[in-house]
Amino acid sequence: MMLAGTGSDVGKSVLATAFCRIFLQDGYHPAPFKAQNMALNSYATPEGLEIGRAQAVQAEAAGIACHTDMNPLLLKPQSDHTSQVVLNGKPIGNQHAYDYYRKEGRETLRTEVHAAYDRLARRFNPIVMEGAGSICELNLRDTDLVNMPMAMHAGASVILVGDIDRGGIFASLYGSIALLRPEERKRIKGIIVNKFRGDLRLFQDGIRILEDICHVPVLGVVPYFQNIHIEEEDSVALGSKPTQAGHGKVNIAVVLLRHLSNFTDFDLLEQDTRVHLFYTNNTEDIKKADIIILPGSKSTIDDLYELRRNGTAQAILRAHRDGATVLGICGGYQMMGQEVLDPYHAEGEIERMPGLGLLPVTTTIEGEKVTRQVRFTLPQRLLHASTPPEWMEGYEIHMGTTVLTGGTDRLFEIKLAPECRQGNCSFGEAGVGYSEKCLGTYIHGILDNKAFVDMLLAPYAEKIKQGGRPIDYHAFKKQQYDLLADHVRRHVDMGRIYQILTGDD
Repeated sequence: MMLAGTGSDVGKSVLATAFCRIFLQDGYHPAPFKAQNMALNSYATPEGLEIGRAQAVQAEAAGIACHTDMNPLLLKPQSDHTSQVVLNGKPIGNQHAYDYYRKEGRETLRTEVHAAYDRLARRFNPIVMEGAGSICELNLRDTDLVNMPMAMHAGASVILVGDIDRGGIFASLYGSIALLRPEERKRIKGIIVNKFRGDLRLFQDGIRILEDICHVPVLGVVPYFQNIHIEEEDSVALGSKPTQAGHGKVNIAVVLLRHLSNFTDFDLLEQDTRVHLFYTNNTEDIKKADIIILPGSKSTIDDLYELRRNGTAQAILRAHRDGATVLGICGGYQMMGQEVLDPYHAEGEIERMPGLGLLPVTTTIEGEKVTRQVRFTLPQRLLHASTPPEWMEGYEIHMGTTVLTGGTDRLFEIKLAPECRQGNCSFGEAGVGYSEKCLGTYIHGILDNKAFVDMLLAPYAEKIKQGGRPIDYHAFKKQQYDLLADHVRRHVDMGRIYQILTGDD
């Protein structure tokens, strides 16, 4: 089945996650698939290859390890007009949007995404496919790899998803179907109205009208939810996050970068009752933070330049001098060093940018990307749990090599497990720090580990309210997948879905 949309951000990814979980609960062996994804949120597979974070989340909901066949083509925006193209988990270069969507060479990519789907379909059933953006972008119809042409290749039953919360639900659903070619229209087997607010009984006439004008059944009207937490794919979700410091808890400020990536690194902290997490580049709010996190970036030098230009860099340095902890992750780690070099112009025309000078490391941006899952540990003196885990887990996705420039007597190491080290992996490669209040790391997902978070919060024990406690994030995520599946089951006709999938409808 394919979940296609009337536009972007209508909820396709979350619904795909729900159906992956439902099919798993019902005894099937499902897998997600999205031929082409555009996102800065990515993930490293067990094989050390890169896919969109949404498909990794969907695979987790399906109870399986993620694989590049679930998202063979990933576009990672580098500017308003260019993206890094990742094919089958490996970058193959940067392309301008105009060049990428030209017909020339398109069939090569189409062959690759079809082959990935075919391999996946031989291993799993059902495949929960996801479209991208609008199902009927007429100007891109001939070069489309991910919507109806992909559904036609897979022989998929397509369910069209519309977002009633943004308005225009009748026009968007009817228009999307009407603009399809006749052979494509035949693949539309139903409609899901998503993000409904209010009394569902008031939309009964709406269901009847949609079925009359679209000539396909409305399979469900799914209410908007706020109490279920699923990792978001798009940075548009940042618009709903807190942006100011709070009171009575440890204030953690995530610095808003223009090219911020992998913001799912902070999902666990959002649920930790000991802290108040907020996103900002306001210099006054940064002063109020106990902990400042410099997150990952798709364009480290450009974001570092902007931090210096708008005064945020100076605010971070002042806050650190006044006692705040600074943690850099991936691109943020690179920014914390003495300088970032780009001699091969992997990011742009600027070859050298001074860093914040918080860590005695320097980074050289190189063409080859490091993508791997890792296990790691910290010195025992820093781990405050009585029985800390022997190894913690995370993943790396970065371009660049970071090495020490001196001061090793003042540093501690974030040490990789032996099987995770590649070649002459340097002391600075996994991450280093002066102290518990100044450290950087390449490891995404590091904040999903209780022992690391406990270490980060230890200097602020006096600010942690009575009753504040960490959570078991892995158990929490499983619970959220089940809650999401229950929510969708209550509001979607699963009997009709199964009839459609088995051809009995």
